[in-house]
Amino acid sequence: MSSENAKEDCLAWAARDPSGVLSPYKFSRRATRDDDVSLRITHCGVCYADVVWTRNKHYDSKYPLVPGHEIVGIVQEVGRNVSQLKPGDHVGVGTYVNSCRECEFCDDRDEVNCVKGSVFTFNGLDSDGTITKGGYSSHIVVHERYCYKIPDGYPLAMAAPLLCAGVTVYNPMVRHNMNQPGKSLGVIGLGGLGHMAVKFGKAFGLQVTIFSTSASKKEEALSVLGADRFIVSSDEEQMKVLSKSLDFIIDTASGDHPFDPYMSLLKTRGVLVLVGFPGEVKFSPANLILGTRTVAGSVTGGTKVTQEMLEFCAANKIYPKTEVIPIQDVNEAIERLINRDVKYRFVIDIENSLK
Repeated sequence: MSSENAKEDCLAWAARDPSGVLSPYKFSRRATRDDDVSLRITHCGVCYADVVWTRNKHYDSKYPLVPGHEIVGIVQEVGRNVSQLKPGDHVGVGTYVNSCRECEFCDDRDEVNCVKGSVFTFNGLDSDGTITKGGYSSHIVVHERYCYKIPDGYPLAMAAPLLCAGVTVYNPMVRHNMNQPGKSLGVIGLGGLGHMAVKFGKAFGLQVTIFSTSASKKEEALSVLGADRFIVSSDEEQMKVLSKSLDFIIDTASGDHPFDPYMSLLKTRGVLVLVGFPGEVKFSPANLILGTRTVAGSVTGGTKVTQEMLEFCAANKIYPKTEVIPIQDVNEAIERLINRDVKYRFVIDIENSLK
């Protein structure tokens, strides 16, 4: 059943200005249309994108701004045309909630690359002219196409980070054939994205080496995450030993860092995929040309690969490492995220703390 005219009050936390400080906020969500799903949000992951837009880093933030694009919850209501979901289903919503649905990428269910631009889950301009508001809120209404079925039995709190951090590394790994058992993978950076790349790499049967600037992460990287090797990237001797030894590298680091030392670690025809956002990318052309190497970029994923990734995680018992917090602690959590003081993804317990 759909309720075309009944807008609902939604409780949320929002930033009001570029200080990024979040505080309680109330607004109205749109009514559930024929193709929509309304879900009660149970959990929402905290992504660095939440920092970027609450603090107006891109100078396009529209306040009041409700962040959050790693959303999971329980379906409360569906529109009359919705066929794949029903009340009670566990669902997720990721980084976008609309696209043109007409271009070649939308036809291929790769909507993240929509020619007209996908509509971000928060701070985006929706088709009705309203500004989208994200998952730091009690419920959300989304077109069925952009909702994902969370596999039965998969914990909702752990599903949240998969909707951005998980698919951001899974999508390029599959696209660039980083799922061949016995091959070697390097992972640069051990945060929310990096730790998922390690987990996927091990599930694909790869030999995984972690590169980090923090030697203190070594024990957990090897014993808890199951990496095969841990290299302190500033140690030139450790790096030299791995010269031309890796088939693949996935670079999740957003801080500025040199690229030539990593390029030299790739085998001939090796692939480096960049999913972080450093200030610049600079390397010697010789490191690219002489080894017939490839450097590629990637951002989250379309609806097809996102659903595939969720099912892969459930089938292989892959779970992000999370720290669950009440929404009242979110400002402190964001400061800790900026200072890289989290293992490895904050998840807000919306249903038990947003009242």
